[in-house]
Amino acid sequence: MILVAVQQFEEESEAGGREYVRTLEELKSFKAAGDPFTDEFFRIFQSVYGQQMMMLEKLQLRKNKLDKKLRCTHAWRKVSNIIFVATFAAVLICSVVAAAMTAPPVAAALAAASTIPLGSMGRWIDSLWKNYENALKGQKEVISTMQAGTYVAIKDLDCIRVLIDLLEIEIEALMRATDFAIEHDQAVKVAVEEIKKKLGVFMKNVEDLGVQADTCSRDIRRARTVVLQRIIKNPN
Repeated sequence: MILVAVQQFEEESEAGGREYVRTLEELKSFKAAGDPFTDEFFRIFQSVYGQQMMMLEKLQLRKNKLDKKLRCTHAWRKVSNIIFVATFAAVLICSVVAAAMTAPPVAAALAAASTIPLGSMGRWIDSLWKNYENALKGQKEVISTMQAGTYVAIKDLDCIRVLIDLLEIEIEALMRATDFAIEHDQAVKVAVEEIKKKLGVFMKNVEDLGVQADTCSRDIRRARTVVLQRIIKNPN
């Protein structure tokens, strides 16, 4: 609307007009439209921002739990290996001792026990721990990806808020110039010239806000795609 008002001013000036009736009409329309960034807009914006911050916090808590599980799993995997190695060694030692003491029944029993594939069983148990550990690592990878995406979204929202604050300042300045023009009919030319000076910065901020909004949307889509790829890669 403010651009239309400036255009009307140029046309009326070229026509030699002094009343600037149409210019004033457009300026009044601009004033009536008010600030586009309403309380409702900021409420929704803060809600979205708060949700992203809460998501980041929850992801960090989840990651901490996964780290703890990974440490425990790694420790138990080592303990299991040690137990199986120690058990196998104990059986062999006992069989040797029994044979040396010429106790055929005991030696035979221990010899039979030593033929049990403890090594294979140990490897099987170790593979179970390893699979569980890999599943936890996969979950952690997904969480880390989600964290990165959420962090980028928060930074994009921070940039958007800064640009909105700048636009708020420019809109307020344009509103003051508009009020001056409406209240002082004879000063329309002065007021519009002031508006034209501020319009360049205003339009640049509008353009920057649009670019940042597109960037935020693109980053969110990219993060969602990456997370889905990680989930497909690590279904557990």
